[in-house]
Amino acid sequence: MLIGDVARRSGVSARMLRHYDSLGLVRPTGRTGAGYREYSGDDIQRIFQIESLRSLGLSLRDVRRALDDPGFTPSELVDTLIRQTRERIAAETELLTRLRRIDAVEPAGWEDVLQIVALLQALGSKSAGKRQRAALSSVEEAPMPVEALVEAALSETDANVAGALRWALARSGEDGLALLADGLGSPVAEVRKRAVQSIAEIPDSAATALLRDALTDPDIAVRRYAALALGARGVADTIPALIDIVAEGTNDVDAADALSALASRPALADRIATGLVDRLTHDGAESAARRRLTQALADIPGGTASRALAELSHDEDRAVALTATYILGIRDAR
Repeated sequence: MLIGDVARRSGVSARMLRHYDSLGLVRPTGRTGAGYREYSGDDIQRIFQIESLRSLGLSLRDVRRALDDPGFTPSELVDTLIRQTRERIAAETELLTRLRRIDAVEPAGWEDVLQIVALLQALGSKSAGKRQRAALSSVEEAPMPVEALVEAALSETDANVAGALRWALARSGEDGLALLADGLGSPVAEVRKRAVQSIAEIPDSAATALLRDALTDPDIAVRRYAALALGARGVADTIPALIDIVAEGTNDVDAADALSALASRPALADRIATGLVDRLTHDGAESAARRRLTQALADIPGGTASRALAELSHDEDRAVALTATYILGIRDAR
């Protein structure tokens, strides 16, 4: 079979077949009287074998070894090909993500594209300062793809950078909420906590609904941040959770402030005071926890809180009694 016929039947161009010949991969078995290459059935079978191995990503050098070296084993080479393919897919996926994010911003010209690329690169920098400047610039100078901001916020470990990212997300409107909601579904508690912290910065009813969902999170830190954020928004359902936070001693000042803000509503003041007292008298409550609960009563108006403090001023725990007495003195002076 002449080279033109082989090319048509195999799908391998005549030019490539000549290249295979020059490399010694496939040398036609014979020549015609006019000197044209003439391929046998075995030659054609070898061509198909070469193409099959090339489809796996093998170089022509490795193809030759695979077909001609009896001692050549595929396992190591296949493992290498798997690794290289994974690396290539990761690189292509990263490129696709970058292009999609640039497209989402709808740049007007190449200057905009270059500015967005620079911001994205800075956002991925190892320097916390560069990441923070990129987050701030995304609001003040050039638009940053919301998806990139969310991804950075959910992975950022530096407190200052995280704060800048949350600030930027809060000014991006509702666009980031759906992505942050996905973060609440992460199997990693730290990611869910960062998602809650970011959602808490967005003053929106949809954000409030997401925070309510986070109150049932299996991780206590996630629940704590959700309760604090909801308390600051005036959600009365968080009162028991806020009282728990005061007793636990982590973020207790923030929780007490949230309870104080809620207690400015007359209908809630006695309810909060009763909840604090119930927790104070709970069996097994530690001295430090009881003292924090007593302190939380300081900014709760109404008769229930005042009566509770009067009783606590005679508490068996001297630290609690002194704290209650001091608070009563301040309340009387007002």
